[in-house]
Amino acid sequence: MDQGHLKGHRTPTGRRRVLESDLIEFLRAHAMAIPPELAEGRGTDVIVVVDDDASYLSALVRTIEGSDLDVDVVEATNGMDGLLEIGRTQPALIVLDYALPDLNAYQVVERLLRPGRSLDAEVVVVTGGMRSDDEERLRRIGVQTIISKADGIEAVVEAMRQALRRRQAA
Repeated sequence: MDQGHLKGHRTPTGRRRVLESDLIEFLRAHAMAIPPELAEGRGTDVIVVVDDDASYLSALVRTIEGSDLDVDVVEATNGMDGLLEIGRTQPALIVLDYALPDLNAYQVVERLLRPGRSLDAEVVVVTGGMRSDDEERLRRIGVQTIISKADGIEAVVEAMRQALRRRQAA
């Protein structure tokens, strides 16, 4: 990756990420064996998690990675970086903190739904609290799951699990 042979990127926390399709392309180009789990096209879902609270983001990512969810997690710490990661990775699920320093969750989703764009991902909004009219605005643009941080990280992971199930059933 560092020499430019394999496409990939670094997350804001320094982790390296490679899209499955880029890995398969690299393996084929170098006449290397493709592992059966990649050849079967099973694929691992990508989740983009956007939260400006570094300790909460870290705890959530550790909990996701330790759970039974078979996902790759991409992190962002503000709305603009979140939009960039969403556009780059085309995730199955987006987990957004409602109150980000630059854009709130409504503004992020609204930008994802602008004319000429489609959103093929479930969105889970995590909040430390919001007004009921803000919650209603999110629901009007298609956000099905809004969960309080006070419910705990395990509740957020369960909401993510349910969102991924809904997406797979569709």
